[in-house]
Amino acid sequence: MADVKHTEVFNCTPEQFFDLLIDYEKYPEFLNEVKKCKVIDDQGDTKKVEYEVSVVKTIHYVLELKENRPNQISWDFVDGDLFKKMSGHWKLSEEGGKTKAEYYVDAAFGMFVPKTVVKSALNANLPSMMKAYHKQVEKLYGE
Repeated sequence: MADVKHTEVFNCTPEQFFDLLIDYEKYPEFLNEVKKCKVIDDQGDTKKVEYEVSVVKTIHYVLELKENRPNQISWDFVDGDLFKKMSGHWKLSEEGGKTKAEYYVDAAFGMFVPKTVVKSALNANLPSMMKAYHKQVEKLYGE
């Protein structure tokens, strides 16, 4: 398994950022690599979400997400065609009227791929993903 951890500050409250994160089906509207995102099982604070993501090639996977409003969303891999395992989280805290967000993902592919390659793949999309979240925060909540 290879992991990536990144911290970013967003210009909104933790509650607002939490609301943005749990609006899964809107991800394709602002995250370029997400082609489809659908909640397939909703048990309140626990949801199964199916993703179709295009990064080099199109991959499908299902994650089980646990929502702990307004501080954390964690996920675990359920099924898919590339990953063997994947887990991660967003941890949110208030910092000077803004949101300090820690993003963490730990993943392993179903076939043998060296850890350094997995880590590079996980890191490759991180800057554009964070930029997309910043743009969406600005669109929804202003400066």
